[in-house]
Amino acid sequence: MKKILSLVAATALSMGSLSAQAVDFTAAVGQSGDSTMVYRLGAQWNWDKSWFASDVGRLTGYWDAAYTFWDGDETSSNHSLSFTPVFVYEFAGENVKPYLEAGIGVAAFENTQLESNNLGSSFQFEDRIGAGLRFSGQEVGIRAIHYSNAGIKQPNDGVEAYSLHYRMSF
Repeated sequence: MKKILSLVAATALSMGSLSAQAVDFTAAVGQSGDSTMVYRLGAQWNWDKSWFASDVGRLTGYWDAAYTFWDGDETSSNHSLSFTPVFVYEFAGENVKPYLEAGIGVAAFENTQLESNNLGSSFQFEDRIGAGLRFSGQEVGIRAIHYSNAGIKQPNDGVEAYSLHYRMSF
């Protein structure tokens, strides 16, 4: 797990995307597909780029690094670390800006058993979609995240998490 996270951090730093920008912090709470509570804390760095800007909105994005606690019973709790580039389409607005987001990143789980799912490996891909509102340096939204090892190792049961999140810019 340390090798994966070190590789991801080195790649991000070499791309120059984690410059001296302000870090935003996020917190999320939700449930997995098997009704296990999921708690997530993260840090996000906005990309200093914008594409396809128009009167309707703009495409932008951010890097997301997070820790997730999967609160199952004694035998099914788990911890994961993830790192994901996320694309965001932010709609135009004066005080409130709706957005849609999608991203694919990597995650490392503490162990391969989660609820009744056998993940097959600690390494997982993190696929996400979400929507929400941005206002006054804050954000609230909903998000669906799917974890799977893409068949690299069997079994590959995968797991989903559905959550409500809050983000604050400093």
